Amino acid sequence: MTKPRIGLVCSGGGARGAYEAGVIRYLREELPASVRTHVRFDVLSGTSVGASTSCFLAATMHTPDEQGRGLAALWTGLTLEKVFKVEGESLYSVSRKIWKATRNSARPEGWRLYDLFHPEPIEHIVRHSIDWPRIAANLARGLCSAVSVSATRIRDGKTVIFIQRREAGLPQWSRDPYQQPVEVVLGPEHALASAAIPLVFRSARVGDEYYCDGFVRQNTPLSPALRLGADRVMVLSLRHKPKMSMDPPKLTAMPTTLQVLGKVLNALMVDRTEYDLDRLRRLNEMMESGRRTYGEDFVARMNETMGVIRGQPYRMVRDLVVRPSRDLAELARPHLEKRARKGGDEALPTRLLHRLSGSNFLAQAELGSYLLFDADYAHDLIALAMEDAHARREQLIEFFDPDSK
Repeated sequence: MTKPRIGLVCSGGGARGAYEAGVIRYLREELPASVRTHVRFDVLSGTSVGASTSCFLAATMHTPDEQGRGLAALWTGLTLEKVFKVEGESLYSVSRKIWKATRNSARPEGWRLYDLFHPEPIEHIVRHSIDWPRIAANLARGLCSAVSVSATRIRDGKTVIFIQRREAGLPQWSRDPYQQPVEVVLGPEHALASAAIPLVFRSARVGDEYYCDGFVRQNTPLSPALRLGADRVMVLSLRHKPKMSMDPPKLTAMPTTLQVLGKVLNALMVDRTEYDLDRLRRLNEMMESGRRTYGEDFVARMNETMGVIRGQPYRMVRDLVVRPSRDLAELARPHLEKRARKGGDEALPTRLLHRLSGSNFLAQAELGSYLLFDADYAHDLIALAMEDAHARREQLIEFFDPDSK
């Protein structure tokens, strides 16, 4: 019996990405030893912070037992001051820089936020914490078969999916005019392009094009995992799904600029997981119903014609989603409030987040949970992820069992 090709889909969410480290750590350290030998990922698909997670995993497939600890160590080693570095700045000097930059006619391209908030530290982490040549080596050894990283091309708004496979070339892709697969040798520039949060991190250049965060059009890159051949997909979502929908309180005054920007960020990071999974499950139901009605060869007969039109044959795909059991904005709140109480002579990015923590912006837009690159917050995210994975323990054991259907 042929082993199923297992795909891991890593979503975007800024600092929330530490949650993904917790799930990986549970898989590698807490599942029974007999099960851990079957925990593998043939296809890795990531966007935004999930792109870095996917690339890290692809580069460490030869040392699976160390993946969870290594990924967790990266997250718990971050601080706001490392990620949002502002050297020698005060609120006064920042204000003067902004004023001068906006009036500088010698710079026709205009002023950009990262002229003040230098992203070099996060770039250094991405470039030097992942052994990029090992991705090709692990693909060649068959430890995984494909890795994809999604980014948004600024020129036309298309989602460009950078792909490195064990085999040369690309599989047939969808006819979606807003997606374009590109075969590459993955490097730090691709992960940085995928994680370039608009207004926060600088756009990344890959070749002759500029890119920003892949979450703009594809926050949960399920489609690339399927196109690259996954028969089972494990989706790591970074958004809590509330049990019941509740309308937020109505605004009693004109929204502030921070509130509007926060809503824009939330809209960009919209999680399409449920929509994509619902469509996947409906296709599974259609194929199963056709098999029961027309016989075991129903899918094969359908693929004789539809496979050509679609570009890839239909097949049954099993899914498993691990998502936060708690609202991550609420998980971030005590850490922000703790920082706000400290005050004092902390660095400028810390003081700015202090101001945000006391505003309606945080409550409305959950900004802090995306931007709080903080060791204590990362510890809490990792612990929550391990708890949530443990709650799905039996499902995880069955999912990775190569003989289960």
